Formats: sequence, structure tokens, C-alpha cells
Amino acid sequence: MTTQENEQRETSPRPSSIKRVDHTKKIIEVIDVSFSYGNGDALSGITLDVHDGDYLGLVGPNGAGKTTLLKIMLGLLLPTKGQVKIFGQELKKFKQWSDIGYVPQKATNFDPNFPATVKEVVLMGRYGRKGLFRQINKEDENAAEKALKEVGMNEYENRLIGDLSGGQQQRVFIARALAGEPKIIFLDEPTSGVDTKTQNEFYEIMKKLNQELGLTLILVSHDIKKIMGEVMHVACVDKTLVCHETPEEYLKNGLHGDVMGFISHHHEI
Repeated sequence: MTTQENEQRETSPRPSSIKRVDHTKKIIEVIDVSFSYGNGDALSGITLDVHDGDYLGLVGPNGAGKTTLLKIMLGLLLPTKGQVKIFGQELKKFKQWSDIGYVPQKATNFDPNFPATVKEVVLMGRYGRKGLFRQINKEDENAAEKALKEVGMNEYENRLIGDLSGGQQQRVFIARALAGEPKIIFLDEPTSGVDTKTQNEFYEIMKKLNQELGLTLILVSHDIKKIMGEVMHVACVDKTLVCHETPEEYLKNGLHGDVMGFISHHHEI
């Protein structure tokens, strides 16, 4: 395959025939959200709905507020204005955090000498569902093994996490999120710093989780060129919401060059 064909494949929207978003079910509602770190607004007037079964790419330049918005959705930051609802409940009243999986930006940035096996790391994902001080049982073991199989890492369960490559570690942390049996998984810049092969393998896993397991995915990325061929919807953020639409609509409306421009202004591509 030529470079030009590769690029076209990367930016081509996914076939509409595989989309299974239930637009009658809003599982996340961001309503007129603003946020300030004290030196001006980091976000201003963001309104955004995420529906059941969606695969949303959240894109924008450095400093645009992507990660801030993600953390507000997760309840890690409180908006200075507006509100967030998850499964119809206001965030401050929401209790079912076991339904939410999170793979942070620095998931693989840890002490390589940390004495934990792959399986032990994945089992940590069970504590959100069962409670921090409850003993691991057979149900937890089965959930961890299932999660490792989903990401193709079950053969490594007894290896030390620090002995794995960056791409393998990434899979393990996705499995940790899966072990909690969530309905939504948030991922913050999950392909940052990994090679093209590892990125492609990552996106194959994401497609499987979304299409076969029915998980709703929200993925923060600055690589819009790549995720345009992967996600169902794209939301461009630059402190405000620039656009929220399907990849087909995004290309049709001619925003591709504008958004690529402001992203490439902050990243070498």
C-alpha cells in the first residue's frame, strides 16, 4: 500500500453500516460547562451529549481544554459553571463509578521496578466495583482473565509489568479498566509516544471493544488525521466547542484543513 493510500485510509470515516449508536440514550450530558484555573477560562460554554454505544474522538491543540473537559466528565474537576450528568444523574449525585473505566495519559509512566505481575495490575481494576479492602475471589479472577484475553495479553499474566514493552503495558492498563466491567471507557492520549504498529494494534482493540462489546468510548487525541478513520463522532475543542459531528459531516463541512491547521501549529506532524 502506498503512502497516499495509507493516508486516505487513515482519514476515511468508518462505514456507516457498522454504527450502532443509540441516539435515544444520552449517557453523558455536558451542559454549558466552563472552567477556570484562575488565569482565564480554560473552557467556556461547552455543551455536548454522548450517546450509548458512541465512539467519540475529542480533539484539539495543546492548551485547548481536552483533558480538562475529560476530567470534568469524570468528576476529577468541578466546573466553575454548568453541570454534567451521567446516566441521567447529576455528577455530584452519581455513585455507580464502577460503570466508568479510565485510562489516564500517564498510565504507563510508572516505576519499572514496581513488583506487580500483569494479572495483579489488572485485578486492581476490580476494586472500584467490589470495594478497596474486600478480598479477591474467583469472580474477580475470571473478570481479570477475560479482560486480558480481550486485549490479547492473557499469556503474559504472570510477567512483571515492568518487563513489558510500552505497547504491552498500554494493553494491560486497558485490561485493568475492562476488569471493572464498565459501560464507558475514557482514554486520555492513549497512543502518545508509541510507534505506528502499536497505534494500529491499539485501534483494532478499540474497534473490538466498541463494536463487539458495545462499550462507549471517549478518546482524547491530537492526532485527528488518524482517528478520523476510527471514531464515530469527533468533537473539536479549543476552549469552546468548535464542532461535534460525524467524520463524514466534518469532511463535508470543510473543517478538516482548519482544525488540522490549529493542531499542527502546536504539534509536529
